[in-house]
Amino acid sequence: MKELVELLKKETEATDIRAVKSPLRICPIGAHSDHQLGKVTGMTLDASVDLVYTPDDSGYVHIRSLDFPDKEYFHLSNESDYIPGFWGNYLRGAVLALRQDYVLKVGLKGIVSGKLPIGGLSSSAAVTTAYLMALCDVNDIDVSKLELIQYSHWVETQFIGLKNGILDQSANILSMDDQLMVMDCRTNEHEMIQKGKDMPDFEVIVVYSGISKQLISTDFNNRTDELRVAGWLLEEIAGLETTPSLEKVFLRNISPDVFDEYKDQLPERFRKRAAHFYTEQARVNAGAEAWGRGDIKAFGQLMFESGNSSFYQYESGIPEMKTIFDTLRETEGVYGARPSGAGYRGAVIGLVDPAYKEAIKAKIDAVYPSQHPEYKDLYEVNFCQTDDGARLVTDLEV
Repeated sequence: MKELVELLKKETEATDIRAVKSPLRICPIGAHSDHQLGKVTGMTLDASVDLVYTPDDSGYVHIRSLDFPDKEYFHLSNESDYIPGFWGNYLRGAVLALRQDYVLKVGLKGIVSGKLPIGGLSSSAAVTTAYLMALCDVNDIDVSKLELIQYSHWVETQFIGLKNGILDQSANILSMDDQLMVMDCRTNEHEMIQKGKDMPDFEVIVVYSGISKQLISTDFNNRTDELRVAGWLLEEIAGLETTPSLEKVFLRNISPDVFDEYKDQLPERFRKRAAHFYTEQARVNAGAEAWGRGDIKAFGQLMFESGNSSFYQYESGIPEMKTIFDTLRETEGVYGARPSGAGYRGAVIGLVDPAYKEAIKAKIDAVYPSQHPEYKDLYEVNFCQTDDGARLVTDLEV
């Protein structure tokens, strides 16, 4: 953060410098469930997307990224189009989201940067939240955390075009250090569960595969459609009132008992997708209980089961991430692990005993580059702590 402040001071000579710290998130259990209105879990890391900025009374938005080429520069009154593959889309979307309900008059000049290779940790939600909070700050707009979640979700679904749920935004905005966020994506209600007093020390391992690409170019949207088709077929087979539009079919609204009774009549592909959802929901409930009583071994086992289901029932994995997952599963000191980033790129995350950090890293370093030499110079192994959710930095040194 200090480096960003010094760069901004040098580039703008501003004295009114402000900052947002927007952490990266992990979803220990609850994969591929939010867009079906399921329950999900989340927590944030001490790795973050950081944005330092100063107000611009002329109404111009001028942002430079230290992680991507080019700059983003436009006036708040202009209509900004979506540009495929451009990092500035999230800034453009944030402006458009807020303009639905507010008049934005004050722009900002800023520098943004993220820590760690951030594929798979929802850097898109983190950076969108940072832009939204900064724009609200300079324009004296007061929004609730739930409203912030909804604006950020609008950016990804309506402007970017992903068919995702609110997990990423909820974890990014609501999380608190040492607590497990459990979000009900049907009611938007959430619970913060303090870790049990007897839970041993742990750290979060993030093994970046070296593979980064936009979800919009993967099978992510296809998988969400397959879940909806599974629900539609269940409604028809069970004689339930069928939902008139596929986009409004949600497995959360169909009882697990209905699935258990009629699952054998579903085509295999759709049976497997639905099986992942219903078993993942059971794991979320069991995981919340394990976290509250401090049973990290039980919680970690549920993470492993979630990973297996993501690979074999949801079928979203790629070989590189499967290698990392299998290696972590077989390594002493790893409580649990699962793929992150929808399984198509990014990282595998896990909870580990800090005493085994060096041995765990050595195991990854011995296995992954030998099996996937094309990524030997790109993959990384990082260890993180948990942290609070997105916030304005009130103790910024300028």
